[in-house]
Amino acid sequence: MKVAIASVQTPFMTGGAEIHASSLRRELIARGLEADIVTIPFKWYPPARLLDTMLMARLVDLSEVNGVRIDRVITLKFPAYYVEHACKVGWLLHQHRQAYDLYGTAFGDLDRDSEGEAVAAEIRAWDSRYLTEHRALFANSCTVRDRLRRYNDIDSEVLYHPPGNAERYRTDGFEDFILAPGRLDPMKRQHLLVEALSRLPSGVKAVLIGPTAGDYAEATIRAARQVGGDRIIVRGVVSEEEKIDLYANCLAVYNGVYDEDYGYVTLEAFLAGKPVITHEDSGGPLEFVRDGENGYVIPPSPEAIAACIQMLADSPATARAMGGAGRETIGLLNIGWDHVIERLLS
Repeated sequence: MKVAIASVQTPFMTGGAEIHASSLRRELIARGLEADIVTIPFKWYPPARLLDTMLMARLVDLSEVNGVRIDRVITLKFPAYYVEHACKVGWLLHQHRQAYDLYGTAFGDLDRDSEGEAVAAEIRAWDSRYLTEHRALFANSCTVRDRLRRYNDIDSEVLYHPPGNAERYRTDGFEDFILAPGRLDPMKRQHLLVEALSRLPSGVKAVLIGPTAGDYAEATIRAARQVGGDRIIVRGVVSEEEKIDLYANCLAVYNGVYDEDYGYVTLEAFLAGKPVITHEDSGGPLEFVRDGENGYVIPPSPEAIAACIQMLADSPATARAMGGAGRETIGLLNIGWDHVIERLLS
């Protein structure tokens, strides 16, 4: 059975979506199927370029390759889910959010002129029409499912999946630092953690890992230096082994995202047996984090973050108990590849 995984790729950028696609390919191959990833180059500016990529996706022919039929196409992201195929299954990572929930917010970019407004309307029309072509439609989180239902009146089934190298995460100890994984980005809100550290005693530290390009990253790094000493360490991009070691030894994990679709950080923290500090408007993490049980769900303020960190620093035993509860959450939700592959191929 030949399975094509259709997604998009922003040149020279790699993130959760790329890990997701490669993990899916690996798991399909491990079960005896032929699988490959087909990507469409993606550029979102100026707005008219989005229409070009949408049309590009619609014109992609995945019916056969080298005279041999492709039996199934699994689509993942906008606009790759516009490809035509007789046996197409969607596993929606997210739509183009600037045309939906981010439209008209500080994180949007299509509401600034008439061209962007027209493109946003076209995206919504295409989604409502072409997403229904899938013989089955899954969402990678309740957040994505609910957004699709709210804006397009389309139902989907939630299908959780584990992060890459899930079996390698472990618990070594609970040292005096908070880990904040993810690219430095306004929607990740690492600046709140930096401000929180400035309110805490010098014994508590933070380690930030992930790409550091852009104005927000530069501003966050400057603010971290102003806190003083080695209180906040910005490591940038680290190897997978280093990342897993940091998870294994941190006191807790800060995941301060704004309305994220799914995200691996919460699950990685729980696999490592660590509690997660997140916010009331963080989206995806709220599907897993239970306030006071396996982490904290708090307002997005430095004061609230500082209070949680101080409680955990004062009682590492509490951090250990919460982390253990997080690990149990993974098992209770049946987050594993066997279930995922069964549903995608059924």
